[in-house]
Amino acid sequence: MPAKEWNMTALPNNSIARRHFLAGAAAAGVLALPGCASMGGYSFTDAIRRLLMLSADNAFDRLTAPGGFWDSQVARIALPELYGRRGGVMQGILTSEAFRSQLHRRLNIFAEEGARRAAPVVAETVRTIGIANAVALIRGGPTAATSFLRDNMAGSLVNVMIPALGDAMRVARDPLVGQALSLLAGVDIGDAAQSLAMGADNAIWYQIGAEEADIRANPQKTNDPVLMGVLKVL
Repeated sequence: MPAKEWNMTALPNNSIARRHFLAGAAAAGVLALPGCASMGGYSFTDAIRRLLMLSADNAFDRLTAPGGFWDSQVARIALPELYGRRGGVMQGILTSEAFRSQLHRRLNIFAEEGARRAAPVVAETVRTIGIANAVALIRGGPTAATSFLRDNMAGSLVNVMIPALGDAMRVARDPLVGQALSLLAGVDIGDAAQSLAMGADNAIWYQIGAEEADIRANPQKTNDPVLMGVLKVL
């Protein structure tokens, strides 16, 4: 099923991705910020960074787990439009429900590698991004901080993920993907990686938004005194 739309203007490998993300968080100093003002020794900017870091950490933890994209209620990637360019033999293959289902699932599995590559990039952005109106973001809708971060990253995750996805497909030599591409004139793994990266980019932001909304609704689950205090008050 296609990823659910959010209001914004989707093991060893999992552990590696989590360590990379938390390494970026540690470098950012946002997991134990000294703070500077506003509330309990912490600024609202600190709170937004914490909210974004935890939301993204939870999202990447889910998405890089085995079956992470496929099992997500919001981040499962629809079969890319690339595979809709069909005719003749291709038409016959893609109207086979069994083939479509297997290809769809396989592409969602490949997307996990893209998420592993994207995680440290998001962490670094959270560390360095300027936040001009943190109070407005705190008081915003359930995905306000995620929308702000996504707008500032402006699709940059797509370019980050393309090489990782292309490499993953080449190494795997997946027969399903290979069969589909062989029947698409002028389309290669690079094109497939780009198409999948675009879907993965949307899915990642949907999942981060879902995690932010959950934190806002249940700040006590974070055990973070700053988030619990700020979100409870506002």
